[in-house]
Amino acid sequence: MEEYKLHRHILCIDLKSFYASVECALLDLDPFKTPLVVADKSRGNGSIVLAVTPYLKSLGVPSRCRIHEIPPDLPIIFQKPRMETYLEYSTKIIEIYLKFVSEDDLYVYSIDEAFIDVTEYMNYYQKTDLEMAKWILDTIFHETKLYATCGIGSNMLMAKLALDIESKKAPDFIAKWTYEDIPTKLWPIEPLSEMWGIGSQMEKRLNRLGLKKIGDIAHYNAETLKKIFGILGEELYYHTHGIDMSMIQQKQTIRAVSKSYGSGQTLFHDYFVPDVFQIIIEMVDDVARRLRLHKKVARTIHFGIAYSKEVGGGFSRQITLEQPTSNASVIYETCLDLFRRYYEDEPIRRVHVSVGNLLDQHSYQFSLFEDAERLIKEHKLHQAMDDLKFKFGKNSVNRASSEMESSTIKARNTMIGGHHA
Repeated sequence: MEEYKLHRHILCIDLKSFYASVECALLDLDPFKTPLVVADKSRGNGSIVLAVTPYLKSLGVPSRCRIHEIPPDLPIIFQKPRMETYLEYSTKIIEIYLKFVSEDDLYVYSIDEAFIDVTEYMNYYQKTDLEMAKWILDTIFHETKLYATCGIGSNMLMAKLALDIESKKAPDFIAKWTYEDIPTKLWPIEPLSEMWGIGSQMEKRLNRLGLKKIGDIAHYNAETLKKIFGILGEELYYHTHGIDMSMIQQKQTIRAVSKSYGSGQTLFHDYFVPDVFQIIIEMVDDVARRLRLHKKVARTIHFGIAYSKEVGGGFSRQITLEQPTSNASVIYETCLDLFRRYYEDEPIRRVHVSVGNLLDQHSYQFSLFEDAERLIKEHKLHQAMDDLKFKFGKNSVNRASSEMESSTIKARNTMIGGHHA
């Protein structure tokens, strides 16, 4: 197993309670002493909380909840989400990273998290990896007033594990792991989902094998894991030994190209028939537009509904078409077919539409059962709408039904990632 062990010096840096900390920085407040919540209170107590300060986390308030779940006796400061501002801060942080290393040695994992390979820079700066981590974190705070945490490891996986499991509790927010630390720091971890890369469903399947702690997986037969879980099982076995073959310099291959396009929306009040049809068609339009822009067609249509919290449940089903498509009408009719089959006349609080099994869009072969003239006209119409939206903005042209009270498309088109810009 020794031959698989990378020996690099990788930093995994996470901006602590990013959205809430940005709001505190702008208000000149200490996030460790301030009860601040990032949420749009004007939308009511059912509005989703995007972030809370470390102070509120220390009181047991979860980082993701709804406003009505926050203890009412706390003197909460509510700040409306400002996604454009958060993106500006994220860009500033990336600029700070690039003062220390080249772009080749930086992998931006998300808006608030990044990996940095400092292996080739330690000799240049005459600093250890710990000293470089402290230097970068101090620079981030000096220039933005944001706190960050850092995990250091011999590879990306180990740096991420050090970050998630130890650094956030360390006095200086920095933790370093080596391969020698794996048996004492990783193997005792339970439940299994505490480890990066193990979801709740995978945890249940592993538990059924009698595997409760990370060390149980590490001592399990690797071939058996591969037979049960495929390549993921083998990868999981190596991960529990701290082994990860990915390198930041190969970042173009770390994230696979998207094999599906989807749109999900949590509604701010209960929807019923027929109002929910307006939501579905708007989401289908969004997904179909992305297919056209990327010159793709899809064979599989996935549609899901979640009922309100009081009722619970819902359904999630998919259909594979004989003919791949990017046509909004075809996708919409498929979603309606699934809706009619599985909907149980309950209040709806979430809708999800996605398409998969993607193929490149070549010349389309119409079947005998399709209205070729209508589909061609629709395709040309939607292409014209795409051009207008690209030139003049997403709200420059919409369906006439967007004026209906049940529509959410105009509001969503002014948002970034589903939140106010």
